[in-house]
Amino acid sequence: MDLQNYSLVSEFVLHGLCTSQYLQNFFFIFFSGIYVATILGNFIIILTVTSDPRLHTSPMYFLLGNLSFLDIWLVSFATPKMIKDFLSDRKLISFGGCMAQIFFLHFIGGAEMVLLVSMAYDRYVAICKPLHYMTVMSRQTCIRLVFISWVIGFVHSISQIAFTVNLPYCGPNEVDSFFCDLPLVIKLACMDTYVLGILMISDSGLLSMSCFLLLFISYTVILIALQKHAAGGVAKALSTCSAHIMVVTLFFGPCIFIYVWPFSRFSVDKLLSVFYTIFTPLLNPLIYTLRNKEMKTSMKKLWNRCVTFQ
Repeated sequence: MDLQNYSLVSEFVLHGLCTSQYLQNFFFIFFSGIYVATILGNFIIILTVTSDPRLHTSPMYFLLGNLSFLDIWLVSFATPKMIKDFLSDRKLISFGGCMAQIFFLHFIGGAEMVLLVSMAYDRYVAICKPLHYMTVMSRQTCIRLVFISWVIGFVHSISQIAFTVNLPYCGPNEVDSFFCDLPLVIKLACMDTYVLGILMISDSGLLSMSCFLLLFISYTVILIALQKHAAGGVAKALSTCSAHIMVVTLFFGPCIFIYVWPFSRFSVDKLLSVFYTIFTPLLNPLIYTLRNKEMKTSMKKLWNRCVTFQ
């Protein structure tokens, strides 16, 4: 499909995070370090889960490995270009590149939302139905849950990009952000897109809110079930759930704020976009490793094997 046939605009101008040259030089170093740390942190989690047979066969860590895989893609769809743009006077992105950023953001973000719901379901089964855990959360079930998350993310993203790519872009081409985000791009179309924007943003808002409500209900049921058990063994389960709840709050908070109130003109929107596209993929491995004794033990074993091999 030749995207240029649908628009007179061949490229968009990104405003970036700031206009100060000093701050851009600082951000170049800062976000380069954040990006490398995020890639390495999530890659180490994937390597640890796949190399440890005990973790690899555990449904929880199988889903965690897939979450890290999605986080690598989430931090990579726009961050490398943002880092490169800190060294450029004009921050340009082609029409096709802009549409690709919108597609991958909603594809990966939608898949991660559904995967977080799957992880909450895994914790529900493990805590509320421990005797049936390995039967209910079999490897086939885990693969299906991951596959469903990817399918929902893909369908959600296609539904967004199919309308966006066909809008007539013939005038303004400046996007007040460091990447092409849906609420900002559709405002640039040469037509009244208010109703269409409401429908498209409602799609993202509906997915975000429905997944968040499912997660809220799941963890509420889990916490109620924990109160009925004896104190022994509850601390470990509660610690695991608290890590999940922290990740959910960090990921869904900015998303809901941006997509439930998408037409507000808060300058904080740009900061929130940085948070959920760059910082959340970094915080996920930190939360799951620093608060998880099994992960830390397996990482130490992996490190010892690497040192011994060398």
